Amino acid sequence: MADILIIDDEKAIRKTLTEILSFEGYKIDEAADGEEGLKKFKEKTFDLVLCDIKMPKMDGIEFLEKAGEVNADVPIIMISGHGNIETAVEAVKKGAYDYISKPPDLNRLLITIRNAMDKSTLVSEAKVLKRRVSRVQEMIGESSPIKKIKETIEKVAPTDARILITGDNGVGKELVARWVHEKSNRASAPIVEVNCAAIPSELIESELFGHEKGSFTSAIKQRIGKFETANGGTLFLDEIGDMSANAQAKVLRALQEGKITRVGAEKDISVDVRVIAATNKDLLKEVEEKNFRLDLYHRLSVILIHVPSLNERRDDIPMLVEKFLEDICSDYGIAQKPIDDDAIKLLQEYNWTGNIRELRNVVERLVILSGKNITTEDVKSYVMPK
Repeated sequence: MADILIIDDEKAIRKTLTEILSFEGYKIDEAADGEEGLKKFKEKTFDLVLCDIKMPKMDGIEFLEKAGEVNADVPIIMISGHGNIETAVEAVKKGAYDYISKPPDLNRLLITIRNAMDKSTLVSEAKVLKRRVSRVQEMIGESSPIKKIKETIEKVAPTDARILITGDNGVGKELVARWVHEKSNRASAPIVEVNCAAIPSELIESELFGHEKGSFTSAIKQRIGKFETANGGTLFLDEIGDMSANAQAKVLRALQEGKITRVGAEKDISVDVRVIAATNKDLLKEVEEKNFRLDLYHRLSVILIHVPSLNERRDDIPMLVEKFLEDICSDYGIAQKPIDDDAIKLLQEYNWTGNIRELRNVVERLVILSGKNITTEDVKSYVMPK
C-alpha cells in the first residue's frame, strides 16, 4: 500500500482528496501547510506528495525545494487554484513531477499519480541495478594501510605481474582484485572469479581447464574452463589455499607455459591470462605442512598485497558506515538515516570478527530496526546485545 502525503491549507480539499485516494487503496497523511508537510516528510518515507502552492508559513514552491534536499526521489505533484503557465513551468523546473489545476479532474489526477509512482519505482530499480552491475565498487578508506594498498595498485595494475592478496575473511580481497583489473590494460576483457573452496576437489580441474564430452561419467558435453573464459583478461583464484594438489600442478604449468589442457583432451590450448590469487591462509605454513606447492607460491606471489582487518583500520569506519547507509537506504527506497557521532564511536570500539562484510550487515540491521535516526541505544540494542 503506497503512502501519499497531501499538503493543502484548505481542509475541504484535503478531506476530498483523502476520501478519493483512500477509496483507491492509498494510505494518506495530511498537512495543513508547508512547514507541517516538511516536518512529516522528514519523519516518514512517502511514495508521493500532493502539494498546494499558495499556503501560509511555507508555500508549495519552497516546500518543493526543501523536500528535494531531503529525498529527491519522491515524486511531488503540485496542485493550485491560482495557477498559470508560468507557475507550472517554475514548479516543474524546481523538480515537481507534474502540475494540476484546481479543481482537479479526478481521472487525470489518478492517472498522474499512477504514472508518477511507476516512474519512481523504475528510477529506484535502475539505481539498484546500476550499482549492482557497476564494474567495480569504490574502495573506501583513508587510513594508512588502505592508502598503501591504493598506491600499490596504481603501480602494479598496468603491468601483468601476478598478485597474491592475503587477509582474513570479509576484508575485501575480491574488491582489491577487481580494482587491479579495472586499472589494468585488460579492463575491457572479463575478470573471471573462481572460489577454490566452494568447488569439490574432484571438479576443480574441470572448472579451471574445462573438459571434453565423455571424459568422465557426467561429462555429457564439452565445457570451456575458466582459464579459457578469462583469456585476454584476469582470472581471480579466491581461496587458493584450498586448491587440490593435482589442480595446483596444472595451474603451475599454465603459469609457466601459458598453456592448458582440458580434462580428457590431448591438445594444448594457449591462454593469455593474468592470475590474481587470494587466501585467508598462511601459505608458507601450508607449504611446510605439505598442503601447498612452494614453486606455485613463488609463481603467484610476484606482488604481495595484505588487506588489513577492520580492527586494524578503525579510522575508516565512519566513511564505510556513511557509504553503506547511502547504498542500503537507496536500495530500500528510503531517505538516508543520519547516525549519531556517539553511535559511530561505539561501532569503532566494536570487535569486528567478520570485518567489512559484518559491518555492512550491521548497518543494514540498524537501518531496518532503528527509528528516524540511528542512536547509541540502537547500536547497544542491535549490535551489542547482552
